[in-house]
Amino acid sequence: MKVRTRYAPSPTGRMHVGNLRTALYAYLIAKHEGGDFLLRIEDTDQERYVEGAVEIIYRTLEKTGLIHDEGPDKDGGVGPYVQSERQASGIYLEYAKKLIERGEAYYCFCTQERLESLKQTVNGEEIMTYDKHCLSLSKEEIEANLKAGIPYVIRQNNPTEGTTTFHDEIYGDITVDNSELDDMVLIKSDGYPTYNFANVVDDHLMGITHVVRGNEYLSSSPKYNRLYEAFGWDVPVYVHCPLITNEEHKKLSKRSGHSSYEDLIDQGFLSEAVVNYVALLGWSPEDNREIFTLEEMVREFDYHRMSKSPAVFDMTKLKWMNGEYMKAMDSDQFYEMAEPYLKKVITKNLDLKKIASMVKTRIEVFPDIAEHIDFFQELPEYDVAMYTHKKMKTNGETSLATLKEVLPILEAQEDFGNDALYEALSGYVADKGIKTGFVMWPIRTAVSGKQMTPAGATEIMEVLGKEESLRRIRKGIDMLEEA
Repeated sequence: MKVRTRYAPSPTGRMHVGNLRTALYAYLIAKHEGGDFLLRIEDTDQERYVEGAVEIIYRTLEKTGLIHDEGPDKDGGVGPYVQSERQASGIYLEYAKKLIERGEAYYCFCTQERLESLKQTVNGEEIMTYDKHCLSLSKEEIEANLKAGIPYVIRQNNPTEGTTTFHDEIYGDITVDNSELDDMVLIKSDGYPTYNFANVVDDHLMGITHVVRGNEYLSSSPKYNRLYEAFGWDVPVYVHCPLITNEEHKKLSKRSGHSSYEDLIDQGFLSEAVVNYVALLGWSPEDNREIFTLEEMVREFDYHRMSKSPAVFDMTKLKWMNGEYMKAMDSDQFYEMAEPYLKKVITKNLDLKKIASMVKTRIEVFPDIAEHIDFFQELPEYDVAMYTHKKMKTNGETSLATLKEVLPILEAQEDFGNDALYEALSGYVADKGIKTGFVMWPIRTAVSGKQMTPAGATEIMEVLGKEESLRRIRKGIDMLEEA
């Protein structure tokens, strides 16, 4: 049997990291077995629908490489792939009525007031367990109510005795007492199906073999099983993913600022790094390797190696991984992505490609660029104490002497390229019989005004150019003389 998985998001805004992981795992399970990955839009909850959210779903799947084989834009013969379109065809009501005929569901005409009266407080929480009141209605009473246009819902008819066992590939067998199973609503009073019912019907009709979803649905899974059994359908393989928490071990919420894929892209993360990191939130490969391309993940992914324990979203780890991806990037591709961040800081006519190559191995996310390159735009205010470096054995006095001696050498230098500058300064170092760092430290301090720079003195001077480099060195000399 061909493996078929689906990603069935609701269009409610940006794609949460947990939803991205669900899509990724569903994709990997299908592709690992040479199967099909479907996209289905679950838009029947009109109150939560967000304009433009469907486009976000398409865009995110495309950018992450999770290309679906079937969906609203790729008919595979089991559509429509949008729930509201399926709802319009009357498919859910049709299947609910089949359950009514089998005694597995029933019409419920109870008013809101009556339902409110059934509420009880358990452990400080208000819950409502339906009492099967309308199950006892006669056929004549039901027909009369329907004819009179009395609002109704259709409820699942769950047994009150015995147990139901549900199997999940990660969590194993879960058995619940049937007395705990409420008669959940299948069709709401507005004619729309509930999330749970539509899922079961759609998954069966679309031939879904493996259902991947968050473990918050574990508690309602026995009801799913009873629906499959009521219809006489095969139950799919269920794979429930562990909870994702923040560093404080609380559920990752929108307030965290990095709970969605687009949040992370906006913060300067690479799509490939995000996908790689999200894959490891609940799954560990056999060899504990951490860096994977999507193609490598497809080959390696085994959902049996998923964890039950909550996965901690560690921003420090994600930043490290993103930095590794940046280091491995092609220089031209890196520059293309870094250019907007460079131009936010540098408005002068400088070689931005050279500056990009300097920071490529030193940053973890693109916004980090600014703090590494701001001195190229303007020399910052700095303390002359920076000229003192114990390891280089420099201090204000020796630095001043060095700058005064190299200034005429640099003034006479016609070729201000990195190699030529290094050669000229190396000649001075050899003549003096001193260490290179003894000379380069004060020069780098003068031209950058920083203790930490993304490149050495000669590389910085090459980008700044002769005129600006000499101006900064003369300023350094003035500052040291005044100190």
